[in-house]
Amino acid sequence: MALLLEEIIRSVEVLLKLKNPNQKPYVDPNLDPVLLVPGIAGSILHAVDHDNGIEERVWVRIFGADHEFRTKMWSKFDPKTGKTISLDPKTSIVVPQDRAGLHAIDVLDPDLIVGRESVYYFHEMIVKMIGWGFEEGKTLFGFGYDFRQSNRLQETLDMFAKKLESVYKASGEKKINVISHSMGGLLVKCFMSLHSDVFEKYVKNWIAIAAPFQGAPGYITSTLLNGMSFVNGWEQNFFVSKWSMHQLLIECPSIYELMCCPYFKWDHPPMLELWREKQSNDGVGTSDVILESYRSLESLEVFTKSLCNNTADYCGESIELPFNWKIMEWAHETMRVLSSAKLPSQVKFYNIYGTNLETPHSVCYGNEKMPVKDLTNLRYFQPTYICVDGDGTVPMESAMADGLEAVARVGVPGEHRGILNDHRVFRMLKKWLNVGEPDPFYNPINDYVILPTEFEMEQFKENGLEVASVKESWDIITDDNNNGTAESTVSSITVSQPGDDQNPQAEARATLTVHQQNDGRQHVELNAVSVSVDA
Repeated sequence: MALLLEEIIRSVEVLLKLKNPNQKPYVDPNLDPVLLVPGIAGSILHAVDHDNGIEERVWVRIFGADHEFRTKMWSKFDPKTGKTISLDPKTSIVVPQDRAGLHAIDVLDPDLIVGRESVYYFHEMIVKMIGWGFEEGKTLFGFGYDFRQSNRLQETLDMFAKKLESVYKASGEKKINVISHSMGGLLVKCFMSLHSDVFEKYVKNWIAIAAPFQGAPGYITSTLLNGMSFVNGWEQNFFVSKWSMHQLLIECPSIYELMCCPYFKWDHPPMLELWREKQSNDGVGTSDVILESYRSLESLEVFTKSLCNNTADYCGESIELPFNWKIMEWAHETMRVLSSAKLPSQVKFYNIYGTNLETPHSVCYGNEKMPVKDLTNLRYFQPTYICVDGDGTVPMESAMADGLEAVARVGVPGEHRGILNDHRVFRMLKKWLNVGEPDPFYNPINDYVILPTEFEMEQFKENGLEVASVKESWDIITDDNNNGTAESTVSSITVSQPGDDQNPQAEARATLTVHQQNDGRQHVELNAVSVSVDA
């Protein structure tokens, strides 16, 4: 029932924006700067033509995506430099820097109109933070990067150092609040481990959201063996194919760095399981089907055999793309760097992780009736998962195990990327970033109250009905000076929820009254009531 009241509040916000189309964004000059760092595949990437300097977006795009992706994004790892280099020698990959770096991590395909939510990344958080008083280029910044690369590639870390310095100067030499999502947490942790002095000089707080600190073993195992899809639904018909993505990721150090960390002691170690057909020793040629189990390091041999004949056709040339042991060696060193990282004494660390979703942990191929006969055919098998609690991508155990002295670790029920839009996460960020007036009654660790404490809220049950009511009033300051001549306006909002086996039938109604004042203010009164039938 509280969710219906929350929808009412959101509707009120939209309504007020429509009533004040010329209202200027509120800017709070006292806020400390925020730098947003995305995870894998969370940055717009452009391919630059070396001959004419023209830039073309290759990630993310829908129309013509697969062809341009194969031509410009496919790459090979260079073990001498630790960098993955595009196969096309005439182009290089760059990240657009528009809007202080926010453009690259906001809406990943700005041209897409239908189904746009599927390519939102930090969009909702950016909109929310601007509403809190942050200003692009003054107190709000983004750091996009080439996510194909290793999280400890010095070139990327150098760019991150320059970004920290530029944000520090642009904000009037205020220390920075870094907010990372997913693999962005590994990049930040690598930088903190290898450049602790720079990190401590510029960073005040680091808030990691849904970070795979010890890997995302189930998700990455199936990715290396079968590939992955970044979009679902109708967009798959236009987007990069799963096979094309597979060929890219086999040469990406970042993917190997997301594998199960061998230095971490799991409560239940992730496994790779195979139903295999084995010839029996009865001398008559019969066979048995047995279940083989491999731990993380043991499973590397399975990856090697499965991908031993993997090739891709690039511009008419056959390119060998087996499991890359050079990348694996590089990734193990990255994992060692991550496991030894220490938090500088002057930096506060907060960890938000996702819960309540079935999350791949161990992976199984084949079954008793259809066993795996040839490991090179694993790519054609549909994996089944043994799941644990998490956000659908990162197991909770991995996300919680940051190895740092955290001010708070808070679990939020939600999906890996959707958690960036969660109202509970926004509430925590306001608390930890010291946005607005402090709420002495709010504790982010155990308080998930949807409605702020200043609301008057009453609840009671009577005759099989559960009733909740909310009353609030507030003032809005605008540039409009109506001299008190405008009349008050009254609007109504209704939200309903059909009943099912798990949720009762419910309906919420609200009346919103806006009184125009003669000092350029609007006095707003909200009265809402929600009623549900007791199941």
